[in-house]
This record gives sequence, structure tokens and C-alpha cells, in this order.
Amino acid sequence: ALDRVGDGIKSAVDRQLKGERLKTELITNVSHDLKTPITSIVSCAELLKKPDTTPEQAAEYVDMLDRQCRKLKKLTDDLIEASKASSGAIDVHNEPTDVRELLNQSAGEFSERLSQRRITPVVTLPDGPCVMDTDGQLLWRVLDNLLGNICKYAQPDTRAYIDLEASPEATVISLKNVSASSLNISAETLMERFVRGDSSRSTEGSGLGLSIAQSLTRLLGGTLALSIDGDLFKAVLRFENREDGAD
Repeated sequence: ALDRVGDGIKSAVDRQLKGERLKTELITNVSHDLKTPITSIVSCAELLKKPDTTPEQAAEYVDMLDRQCRKLKKLTDDLIEASKASSGAIDVHNEPTDVRELLNQSAGEFSERLSQRRITPVVTLPDGPCVMDTDGQLLWRVLDNLLGNICKYAQPDTRAYIDLEASPEATVISLKNVSASSLNISAETLMERFVRGDSSRSTEGSGLGLSIAQSLTRLLGGTLALSIDGDLFKAVLRFENREDGAD
């Protein structure tokens, strides 16, 4: 009995230490992500005040201000969405949705961004419709985050695989790509807020995409699992098919 109590205390202490570490890392990362665009905005404003600033320089500073303001807005929006998604403060409106068509449209909307990164999408879909009772808008936001991650972090001149499998038991969506950066990080850590596969944080993004996607998937009654094998990154969405009349 004493051994069990000791194990319980050790487990509780480990969880507490991990929680404190994550809080510290979250504060550090969000401070960094907020400080960078704010510093650039302040610097550009100071440069624009100088009387010897040429029109060409002014135009360049205005462009930089625009980029940094958009980056700051995106981070703020991601923070709000992450907060709502994790707390469940989002209405879910389930209705019959053709997941095959939704996934096909999602891949189509990202085709230009993938092409710019020289990433070839390979989409494998069932022959017929794949209808599931879900919130199409929220599922689209999950796919948007996952496909956006591929555009940001996948190795150029590679393929990204997007598959949909439907069975009587479950509907499964999987996305696979080769990472441009070395993924010497666990899948569990990648799911935490403000963590990026790019440890140097040189790519754009808040590091909230996977956390938001996971929270939204839970709201939809599904699971999001990540796996890493060398530089291969895989995200799997799984939605168990509920029997009629099930809660």
C-alpha cells in the first residue's frame, strides 16, 4: 500500500513538474512570437519619422509594416481560436457531410500553395461518396491546419500523400509528408502549443495549428494521432462510425 502511495505521489509530482515546464515554455514562445513583429513595427515607424527617408524607402517600410501587422493579427486570431477550441466554447452543428468531396475540395484549394513549394499532392479517395454525420465547417478548419502545416514544413520536390479510407467501423483521413527539417522531437511534444517542427522558428506560423486541430477533432468526436519515422511526418484523423440511435 505504501509503495502504491509512493508511486502515486511520484506520478503527481512528475505531472506537476511537466505542467510547470510547459507553462514556462509557452510563456517564452508566445513572448518571442509577439515581440518579433512588434519590434519590427516600432522600428519601421521610427524610420518613417526620419525627415531624410526617401519615397522608395518609405514604400519598403510600409510593406514591412503591412507584413508584420498581418503576422500579429494571425497570431492573435490563432490564440483566440486555440482558447475556444480547447475549452469547447465552439458550437458544433453536425449534419450529413460528404467527407470525400470536402477532402477533395481542401486539396484543390491548397494546390497553388503546394505547387509554389514544389510539393506534389497524391490524393487517394474512395470511388463513391463518403457521408459522415459531422460539422463540415469545423472539419474543414482541421484540414486547413494540417494542409497548411505541409505547405510550411514539407521538403520541396517531394510528394504529400492524402488518403481517405471508409469502412463500416470508421472513417480515416491520413496525411503524410517528408519534413524539410530534422524531426528530432516526439509526436506528443509537437502537439503542444507553440511547438514547431522547425526548432529554429525561422518559418512562419504560431505553432498552434496542431493543437487547434486536435481540439477541434475532439469536439467532432474523433481523434488526431501523429507519428514520426525519421523525417516522415504522418497525421491520422479517425472518426468511429456511430450506430443509429447511439448517443
